[in-house]
Amino acid sequence: MERDIRKEIEETLLEIEKRENVRILHAVESGSRAWGLASPDSDYDVRFVYVRPAEEYLRLDGPRDVIEWQLDEVLDVNGWDLKKALIQFQRGNATLFEWANSPVVYRTTEGWKEVFQAAEPYFSMKTAVYHYYGTAKNTYLQELQEEQVRYKKYFYALRPLLAVRYMETWRRPAPVPFDELLKQELPPALKEAIGEVLAVKLVSAEQERHPQNPILQEFIEGELERQKTLAETLPDDRKRDWSGLNGAFLKAVGWKKGGKG
Repeated sequence: MERDIRKEIEETLLEIEKRENVRILHAVESGSRAWGLASPDSDYDVRFVYVRPAEEYLRLDGPRDVIEWQLDEVLDVNGWDLKKALIQFQRGNATLFEWANSPVVYRTTEGWKEVFQAAEPYFSMKTAVYHYYGTAKNTYLQELQEEQVRYKKYFYALRPLLAVRYMETWRRPAPVPFDELLKQELPPALKEAIGEVLAVKLVSAEQERHPQNPILQEFIEGELERQKTLAETLPDDRKRDWSGLNGAFLKAVGWKKGGKG
């Protein structure tokens, strides 16, 4: 009997809340399924942001700021404490902006909408470009050097490089779905090569290997060189003021002026 994965994920989130004494504000898909690039055997990468009761943040022996719940062949489930998430938003963490903009949402709340409204101004172009450039470079050097490569790894390099090109044009976080990134103006030969590799990837097992695609190799090499220079020359655009994030945190935990809410 086929598993009802969405129901299983929803039940898992409820179990996490009960056992960990937390309230989940936002839970999404963050991996290839959110990108629209899932292989037949892709797992589900569930990420969530949670908040604890206010008094937990005053403990000297405070709990860990992550919950690593499940990792198996089907489900990869873990989350970040709201305080950790807000600190990372202040640093311009590109991964968190992707969680916030994921098209696959398993759970969300009005509280999360208020949190993200406070966090949106902290998007940093320079930080995001460095993040995506680093991701693409590591993938290229570690996974795309042999004559036979896993085609899924092309998209771990292409997607961040295309995200940077999108941000250059629009100066805002790039969309999560890969097909949205492909709507940019790109060389026809590149789009054709991406389509050919993607068609194979979508019907192949994660570990299958295929010959390198020379058009994609050339594009990735050239973009890595260009985007390295871009990252180095962009001005520092991080927002330094903490007041908006502090206010969002206090409201989310239910803290009122003069004492606990």
